[in-house]
This record gives sequence, structure tokens and C-alpha cells, in this order.
Amino acid sequence: MAEISIRSIRKSFGATSVLKDVSLEIADGEFLTLLGPSGCGKSTLLRILAGLEVQTGGSLAIGGRIVDGVRPKRRDVAMVFQSYALYPHMTVAQNMALPLRMRRLSSWQRLPVVGRFLPGTTAVGAEIEKDVMRTAKALGIGHLLARKPGQLSGGQRQRVAVGRAMVRQPVVFLMDEPLSNLDAKLRVQMRAEIKELHQRLGVTFVYVTHDQSEAMTMSDRVAVMLDGELLQVAPPQEIYADPDDRRVAEFIGSPKINLLEATLRSDGLADAAGTSFTIATGLAPGSTLSLGIRPEAFHLVDASKDNVLTGSVRLVEHMGSDLYVHLDVPGADHPLVARLLAERAPHIDRGQTLHLGVKPERLLLFAADGRRLRPDGNTKAKVLQIKERV
Repeated sequence: MAEISIRSIRKSFGATSVLKDVSLEIADGEFLTLLGPSGCGKSTLLRILAGLEVQTGGSLAIGGRIVDGVRPKRRDVAMVFQSYALYPHMTVAQNMALPLRMRRLSSWQRLPVVGRFLPGTTAVGAEIEKDVMRTAKALGIGHLLARKPGQLSGGQRQRVAVGRAMVRQPVVFLMDEPLSNLDAKLRVQMRAEIKELHQRLGVTFVYVTHDQSEAMTMSDRVAVMLDGELLQVAPPQEIYADPDDRRVAEFIGSPKINLLEATLRSDGLADAAGTSFTIATGLAPGSTLSLGIRPEAFHLVDASKDNVLTGSVRLVEHMGSDLYVHLDVPGADHPLVARLLAERAPHIDRGQTLHLGVKPERLLLFAADGRRLRPDGNTKAKVLQIKERV
């Protein structure tokens, strides 16, 4: 079993607090992604899991075993780095075999000349070669074993780095933004390959990225981090559809969520950007709140009324099946972005006046402090069904 228990982990560098009381439970065999902007502490947390950093406070357990103070090689985890960290003077086979040689051979047996004549060296070397070949074939790099890293493409070097981790058969894979150095097309391909690798191996993966596309397409659950805090942990669809915090809603989604500042009236309506929205909250009349509207929640209507925003088209982006329409709305601090299906939208020109409606159930409500407000008063996140966008 390789479940991971992170309990009140804190990390400070001098007076700078990087991780603030982070607690997280990761199930055996789960693919969990730590998602957040640069500097939020996600890579530091991963390095603490690997044993490359020591936490300032808190405790960490892997497979039910407390590993505080345990050296990295004793934790039975493997890490894939952003920079690949391949030895340029070694072949692919030698790079992949290195962790097995360090683990299975004694310091004397690893000596370049004398070691090969010591008892058991040849037999162990043959087993290592067999394990490297099997792993290389599984990753489709068997034909590259004799090459050196400088002779490989970025995608091939990434596979070698994964293979070097995989050949050890660890109970936990740790991946620190492994796709950030690849081009867009290759990133999409490698996302699918890493997900398939996880499904095939069935071991625990902890993946760090700032790219929400990677997090949303690969993960069983996503843990959103910001400023050293864990804001929400949930399946990707739930993170997107039912965020617990305004900061989560703003970080997840492309194009970004539209946010409108609103004032609550006594009749259950909220005034924002020149129109009224039907909402249900437990707030007193006169309270201020934020209305969050995902771009795909808008639909075209013929006239202005409640729950309808009217504005002038600033920009139209043609994205094939979709149109991203940027709209200047009086009373809104920033242009609103609507995502409309091209086949259902008329020809839209710059300067044209549009009326965009949104159903009340598609509104996400946030209190002044960023906390999510739900109509039923429930503070626990739940998955909302995303309806077909129009």
C-alpha cells in the first residue's frame, strides 16, 4: 500500500513562510496533481515528500510508515524532474540502469575495473540489463538505449527520465512539472502517455504543475495551492464547476471566469453591471458580493431583462467550433468574455450590441472575503452538472 498522509506540514526559509499548515490524504494508486502558480509552494511540498527538503513542522507518512527524517533512497519513491537530470556522458541504458546499480551493487562491485571480477557482479548486471530493456520497451525507447541524451529530442529525453524512475518499481511517483520544456503538441501527447502509464502501473502518482490543462485532463483529484495554502482538493470537474473559494474560481478555467461586484436587495435580487440577477443567499440586504459567470454559461437573447447583460462587442476570437466574444458592459470593471458555439451564433462584429443571458443556477456566488456562497447554505462542495452551452 502506498497511501500518503501529509499532516500539518509547514516550511519556512528564514522569516519567509512557504508552506502553511498543509494537510492532505492521498489514496493508494491515486493520481493527484498539485496545481498552482509559481511560488505557491507546490514544488517545495513535493521535495519534502521525496526527502530532498526537511519540513519545519508537521509529519509525513507513506504506506502507513512515518518517514520524517528518513533518507530519500529509503522512502521507495522516484522523482522525475523538470530538467530531466540525465547524465550527458552516459547512454540511455546507463542512465536508466544507474538507480538499480546504486541499489543492487556494493561500492566495490561498482568499481569500473575491479568490480566486474567480484562474485555476483555479472549475474546482478544481467538482471539490471533485463529490467532496463523491459522498461525501455514499455516506453517505446528500446531502440534508443545506445544513444546519449544530446542525441535525443525533448520528448525522448522525457521518456528516458520517466523510465529511469519507473525501472526502480517505486511505490510512489513524484513528477515536478515534467512537461514544461516541451512544445504544445508534444505536451498533449505526453499527457496521454503519462496517464496511460499510471493506469498500467496502478501506483500512486503525485504530479506538480502550473498548467491547468495538465491537471484537469490527467488527475483523479486536483489540489489547488496558493501562497502556501491548500485551497481545495476535489476531482477536476468539481474544482471547475463548484469552487469553494473565489481564488480557485479565478485560477481554474480558460478563458477566466467573469466576476461582477453586486449589491443585494431585499427582494432577492442583486444589482450588478446595470442589470438585476435572481439569487438566493443568507446575506442581509445591502451586503456586497461577487457574481461569478463562466464564459460558457452565457447565451444570446433578444432583449434586455433580469439576468441579462447588455454591452458592446470589443473583440471576437474565432476558435473553430467556438467564438470568444469580449464585451464592454457598463458598470463592469473589465470586459466580459462569452464562449458561444459558432454554429449557433449569428455573425458578430466589433461594436455590435449584444444581450447575453445567464440562468440563475449557473451563477457562482462569493462573499466579500472570497468564501463561496451556496443557495442551500451547504459549505461542502458538490458536483454540478454542466449543461450544454449555447
